[in-house]
Amino acid sequence: MKISFIAIGTELLIGQVTDTNSGAIARHIAPYGWEINDIQVIDDNEPDIIRAVERALATSDVVVTTGGLGPTSDDITKHVLTRFFGGNLVESSEVLENIRRIFHKRGFDLNRLTAAQAMVPDNCTVIQNRVGTAPIMWWERNGKVLVSMPGVPFETETMWKEEVFPRLLDRFPSDVAIAHATLLVTDYTESALAEYIAGFERNLPDYLHLAYLPKQGTIRLRLDGKHPDGDFIRAEVARYAANLASQLGDAVIADRDASPAEILIDVAREKGLKIATAESCTGGNIAHAITAVAGASDVFTGAVVSYSNEVKISLLHVDAATIARLGAVSEPVAAMMAAGVIDACGADVAVATSGIAGPGGGTPEKPVGTVCMGVAVKGHEPKAYTFTFGGDRSRVIESATRRALILAIKAIR
Repeated sequence: MKISFIAIGTELLIGQVTDTNSGAIARHIAPYGWEINDIQVIDDNEPDIIRAVERALATSDVVVTTGGLGPTSDDITKHVLTRFFGGNLVESSEVLENIRRIFHKRGFDLNRLTAAQAMVPDNCTVIQNRVGTAPIMWWERNGKVLVSMPGVPFETETMWKEEVFPRLLDRFPSDVAIAHATLLVTDYTESALAEYIAGFERNLPDYLHLAYLPKQGTIRLRLDGKHPDGDFIRAEVARYAANLASQLGDAVIADRDASPAEILIDVAREKGLKIATAESCTGGNIAHAITAVAGASDVFTGAVVSYSNEVKISLLHVDAATIARLGAVSEPVAAMMAAGVIDACGADVAVATSGIAGPGGGTPEKPVGTVCMGVAVKGHEPKAYTFTFGGDRSRVIESATRRALILAIKAIR
């Protein structure tokens, strides 16, 4: 099933807000064999909304709009769609009660503008938005469905997963079974990986398809299968995925779509190991990535943001003479930082970063983007590596963070 997506809002067109709803919906529906075939980003005015809706309904059985449902005068989507489908606005006591409940929970007084969100079209199915005040509206015409959802990403994603998409699956059942498998791969560029597994890909049967999804230092290989026989396609996807994982060996760090931080927490928990980080150029970003994952407290003991040489020396016991001789951005220093934070935080495994995130500070020998990383496992000699990452300061930090997490995963394994 293919759906059309319409993001409504002037703020999207002028760059004040970025549309993330289409990506969240696309990621959620892909395992079910659904996909977005058209995305329109439009201004919040009646002619543009009508043109976009007419175009979408002409090509898709399902249309999803987000945005334009707020309480202020510039949010007109509900009014335009009501007229488009030939209805009238009436007050819904259920929606009003839902708005009152949410405002009471948030400690706000209900005002006239927000209360007006309880005015809903009389020719649609209203889905209560349990995490926001703007109700979701579902219209049907000539066997096609249009769902109008709020633009707030948390509200859209929550209600899409819990209410809207399950209803769409019931409304448009499929007679084709879908199966998927994901391998998260490191140590390859996309082109090098494609060359290495070209034979595997050539021999795939027609009911299987392999997709490459690169993301900053990792590549997700997603194997998709479609077949009328559900048991058959699930077994085939599992068999081919296992063969591919065997071919790639240690380059596969996970058999699911997960962040490096999530994978690190899982493998550390399996081994009963504790993790710590020592960070200079990443400024605590590795620790942030880990602690952003629920359950991180099972394995994460702490971090030292040793931005200055003095802190490296005093807290992590890095040798001052080594810093003086080689500089803070060097493999021996990174290795000592990793070993030092194991002792400081009572951990079993640690990663450390020391580098030049930019935009200044680089030299011909150590250009901007140079990051030295140390990896230490308790009872073993620490190891160190040097990487050069491209992009601006934030991209260098993010790239270094992902690489450090991957190094920690491999160290544990």
